[in-house]
Order: sequence, then C-alpha cells, then structure tokens
Amino acid sequence: MREVIAKYIIEVYMKFSIFAVSLTFLVAICPLSAHADIPEGGINNKIEWNTLQTWSLPAPPVQIVHSLDGKKVFILGEDAKVHVFSAYGDFFGSIPVDKGVTSIDIEPYGGTLYLVDKSTNSFKALSVDKIAEVTTGTSPFLGSADAPVVITLFTDFQCPYCSKVAPLTEEVVKNNPGTVKLVLKNLPLRNHKYAEPAARAALAAKEQGKFWEYHDSLFARERLNPADFDTIAKELGLDIAKFKKDMKSDKVKKQIFDDIEQAEAAGVSGTPTIYINGRKLKKRSLEGFQDMIDEELAKGNSQ
Repeated sequence: MREVIAKYIIEVYMKFSIFAVSLTFLVAICPLSAHADIPEGGINNKIEWNTLQTWSLPAPPVQIVHSLDGKKVFILGEDAKVHVFSAYGDFFGSIPVDKGVTSIDIEPYGGTLYLVDKSTNSFKALSVDKIAEVTTGTSPFLGSADAPVVITLFTDFQCPYCSKVAPLTEEVVKNNPGTVKLVLKNLPLRNHKYAEPAARAALAAKEQGKFWEYHDSLFARERLNPADFDTIAKELGLDIAKFKKDMKSDKVKKQIFDDIEQAEAAGVSGTPTIYINGRKLKKRSLEGFQDMIDEELAKGNSQ
C-alpha cells in the first residue's frame, strides 16, 4: 500500500512540475505586444516576478516543453509543427507533425521527441539532433583538404572508447580517398587527469609535423603516464626543447580551448562524439560511416 501511495505522489509531483515549467516558459515567450498593459515585473502579495526574455513565435503555441539541461525548448504550434529553440530564443528549426498531434514530450536532454496524436489514438517517437556547426580551422586532419565530406571527431586521449574508434576512423578515410576528410578536435574530460596535457603534447608534435604518429603512440598506451609524453617525443625524433616549449605555448592552449568551445556549442557531452558534415553519427561501424558518407555525397551530386 505504501508503494502505491508513494508512486501516486511521485506521479502528481511530476505532472505538477511539468505544468509549472511549461507555464513559466509560456509567460517568458508569449509576445507582450498583445498585452501592452501587463507590466514586465512587479510584486503581488508574496510573489515577485520579472520578465527574463520575450520571443516572437512562428505560430500560436499549443504546448511547450524544455530539456532538463535547459538548452532546448520545443513548442508545438497550431501550424502542425514543433518549433525548436535554444534557451535564449535562437531558432534551430521546425519538425512537421500530423495535424492530429495535440501533445508532445521529450526525453530529458531533448534527444527524443514524443508525439501523441489524438485523432488516430497513436504515439510516435522521433530522434532529434541539432546539426553542428564545426569549423576545421587549424585542427589536424587526415585526407583531402577540400574533401566534400568532413568527419569531425571529438576525442580524449585518456578515453578507452576513443582509442578503439581511432583506427576505425582512419580506415574510413582510406576507404574514401579524395572524398573524406577526418578532423580531430580535442575534448579532454575533466575527470581524466592526463587528457589535457596529452592533447597539448600531441599538438606540440603537430608543430613538428608528427601529430598523427604521436596520436597513435598515445592511444597505443594501455595507461597514460606523464613520463610517456617525453618518451614518445624522443621515439619520434622530435626536437625536445621545442616540443616542451610548444606544449606550454599559448597557441596550443588556445587550440584546445577553441575545440572545447565548439564542443559545447554543438552540445557534445562525452567522447568519442562524431559528426559527418555536421550530422551526428550514431552507428559507429564501417557500415554506419559509409551509409552517412554516401548520403552526403549523394546530396552534393544532386545540387
């Protein structure tokens, strides 16, 4: 009996929480032009409120939900579309839905959109990914510089999964000569003590034209050790004095900082994360890579 009561309380709490959050966002985004007499802030009894932001919407809203991390907002409109925004009102795009859809929900971080169609008594789940805007810049890459398909890999030298995906991505490049470029972005995770200095060491080796050799040697180690950085540099015949200087240089540190910024902007939260022309790869296999590469090449041929 206690378990039933507890379950009921949790369900009521969750429904109330979702309603409260939805109401908060509706107050924040509904155009004020139609309610010019409503103040943007004030105090009434024991409540104080202030307008945080105001957006113009593509269509009258029916329902709104937002991701648990507060980064995405999904709005079901009367135009039979779900409009997706950032938490700051930046418009990401619209997803067409059936006219009978009357209710939406999302998984905690917005990776899945749930649709309830009252007219057909049906439920549908859609995967949702934001197209990442990632630039090559001065990042190390393999393949043709002007390849039409760009694979962007966010990696961490202390991540065991990254070490397994590295040879796979290199094989993909070999299988697609002239059409694919692999760009590596460093995303050293905070809980990996040696990932950041390893990234600096690899970029320092890049200054002497040995990035990929250094990259392969780092991943060949079962466990990273700070002593390995100089050892690998010596094995590759690098100028050690220059290597150590470059490891501490502002240029190398800025490269890593820029990579992390791009990862955050794209919504990357872990490694390895892979994008193909900005589209997130979900099937990390040769077939998964090739399918998306062929899709991108087909797009180019049709233009």
